[in-house]
Amino acid sequence: MRDLSVTLVQADLAWLDPPANRRRLDALIAAHEERGSLVVLPEMFATGFTLEPAPCAETMDGESVAWLAATARRHGVTLCGSLVIRDGSRFHNRLVWMPPDGAMRWYDKRHLFRMAGEHERYSPGHERVVTMLDGWRVCPLICYDLRFPVWSRGADAFDLQLYVANWPAARRSAWRALLPARAVENQCYAIGVNRTGTDGNTIAYCGDSLVADHLGNIVADLGDGERVVTVRLDAAALLRYRAKFPAWQDADAFRLED
Repeated sequence: MRDLSVTLVQADLAWLDPPANRRRLDALIAAHEERGSLVVLPEMFATGFTLEPAPCAETMDGESVAWLAATARRHGVTLCGSLVIRDGSRFHNRLVWMPPDGAMRWYDKRHLFRMAGEHERYSPGHERVVTMLDGWRVCPLICYDLRFPVWSRGADAFDLQLYVANWPAARRSAWRALLPARAVENQCYAIGVNRTGTDGNTIAYCGDSLVADHLGNIVADLGDGERVVTVRLDAAALLRYRAKFPAWQDADAFRLED
């Protein structure tokens, strides 16, 4: 396990316009010279957060997944973000984890935002994913999942918990409180990558993409506006702290049931 560099892409997304968003993200990634080995995009990076999946849904062999593969390969990075995916008759808010060799994995959003009716239009995921990168165990999750500590809990299960989001400015206090909490309770780094700007439903997003360490300290805060920032996660500091203060050994055992 060595230090891990992560690039956070906090973008203003064009409403329901995948080609425009792919071009914009291409430009943001290409212009940022200090790219980490992991590059993280917001939730529904191709469209913005939409509750009408049918007109804009793609398949796993569609253009946006192909773009993820080509971009990861071109820059030699692992690239991830979520998008609207059609799988048979169902729609998923799916995070795609794309390494440069194309051996992708994915995670379907478990907790669907009831207050907007997401649960009526998308099918939930049932399996949490933990994937490896440079010796780090990474658990990718999506937006509303952040509010659910049981789904987000792991006793020495991961080193980095990653949330991609379209989290509205109206609820920014919860975002800024819960991300450090997830880092502290899991004794890991927690990263949240949010969008900025205003979407086609006039919902405003303030960015606030954050990196919190295992003590809950904010390592990086992107604030408002479109920004791309690379941070280095200190592997030795994380391992030393876990060895000195092994609270994870006293975690309660439990089993999730659907």
